[in-house]
Amino acid sequence: MAFPVNVVDDHAMRATCERIESELGPIDLAVLNAGTYLRNDKGAVSADLFRVQMEVNVMGVVNGLEPLLEAFARRASGHIAVVASLSGYRGLPRASAYGATKAALINLCEALKIELYGTGVAISLINPGFVETPLTDKNDFPMPFLMPVDKAVDAIMTGLRKRRFEIAFPKRLAIILKIARCLPYALYFRLVRRATGT
Repeated sequence: MAFPVNVVDDHAMRATCERIESELGPIDLAVLNAGTYLRNDKGAVSADLFRVQMEVNVMGVVNGLEPLLEAFARRASGHIAVVASLSGYRGLPRASAYGATKAALINLCEALKIELYGTGVAISLINPGFVETPLTDKNDFPMPFLMPVDKAVDAIMTGLRKRRFEIAFPKRLAIILKIARCLPYALYFRLVRRATGT
């Protein structure tokens, strides 16, 4: 069943969560997946571009988390999955706003994982790379290890069933970017400039 809602409206998100539970019963698993990508111009920062992505990508998740965590805490059960991105691991060219929102979600989920320990409420962090979707169809740059949506769904469902904290894919890109997180800045910047032609 569809329950359309504007994720940037916190009151509407709360009302929608309550409506779902009243009509269908307690939510067992919530996947907070609303997000958008607006590419910034090279070497430029747009407050409007940042604001839109922060509102949708970060506050859209927070507006869902608040009522869900309240309901799950009362029942001492439930599972929340937040969709961030591998781009949240380190700064990447032309994605300063998008990457910042995804880094915020990663940090948020890491903190919640620690805070929710022993409460009966589980949290998962989904970090996809490039997946074939209408959003990535708009990209005019190389997308390494581009993954078909059905394989991405399989990876997500497998991770959720096992209640993994992090579900990251495609594996090769996830490993490369995890290693990149450990590199000193001078080496990281040099490698990314070479890889992206920036």
